[in-house]
Amino acid sequence: MEDSDALDAYSRSVSSVAAEVTPHVASLSLARGGGSAVVFADDGYLITNAHVVGQDRRGVATFSDGSEADFTVVGADPLSDLAVVRVRDGAPPAARLGDADKLVVGQLVVAIGSPLGLAGSVTAGVVSALGRSLPARTRNAGRVIENVIQTDAALNPGNSGGALADSNGRVVGVNTAVAGIGLGMAVPINSTTRRIIDTLLVEGKVRRAYLGVVGTPAPLPDEVAEHTGQRAGLRVMEVVPGGPAQRAGLHAGDLVLTVGRARVADAQDIQRQLFAEVIGTRLPITVLRNGAMVDVIATPSELAG
Repeated sequence: MEDSDALDAYSRSVSSVAAEVTPHVASLSLARGGGSAVVFADDGYLITNAHVVGQDRRGVATFSDGSEADFTVVGADPLSDLAVVRVRDGAPPAARLGDADKLVVGQLVVAIGSPLGLAGSVTAGVVSALGRSLPARTRNAGRVIENVIQTDAALNPGNSGGALADSNGRVVGVNTAVAGIGLGMAVPINSTTRRIIDTLLVEGKVRRAYLGVVGTPAPLPDEVAEHTGQRAGLRVMEVVPGGPAQRAGLHAGDLVLTVGRARVADAQDIQRQLFAEVIGTRLPITVLRNGAMVDVIATPSELAG
């Protein structure tokens, strides 16, 4: 294939995505700044970053056709850096949402937003890494956003809250951070974030359970993997003094296999279990300790805001 042909194919892909997604992306203006947002549901619901809306409760959304509409903040979740706003009138139909869990490194992605206030700006690149962690913009020290998408599509201030779309025009992430030159981050659209969004729509906030452990993924010994059919767990690196995990008898060095009967291979697997319904309940945890399987029962508390 000639270089010009390859460039034409690439350009056609980016142009097609831009044409499909741009009408669903808005530029947000608020009292303390601005950013971008994506229409994700009918009736004028848009998703953006929690840090974009901050403490503001209303603002103005401007769409690609130049139309403007007032919006109100429905809810925000700083621990995922996601927020939902609603435009009562004049919003376009919802964009198509994809599944970030199906992304692969090297895949084409297109970022659409309002960098530096320039609405409808389009940049393109590839997924340069998956499964990154990003410090959450919250007073809960040490909390991170898990499974973040890393891309080399150029992002600048104002892109936050905008769309990261795949080559089929499906929104797979919400751009959230400029991590350096040629390095951007996006909160994934997956089953966990969809649950967060649904909770924000109904309750305006997300309550989370708290265990008080810090861990890192680790492989299971071959004999345990053969017995359980599970290849990895979460090695406990730190147990917070006085927290639910310590009271349950978890120790640094334990290898967590399951939480609430769900298999655990990384920190995100635990976070998927730690929503409001398990606060104050008995949560079974299975760990590998000194070569033996040990069952403990923890009672998660509510994570302070």
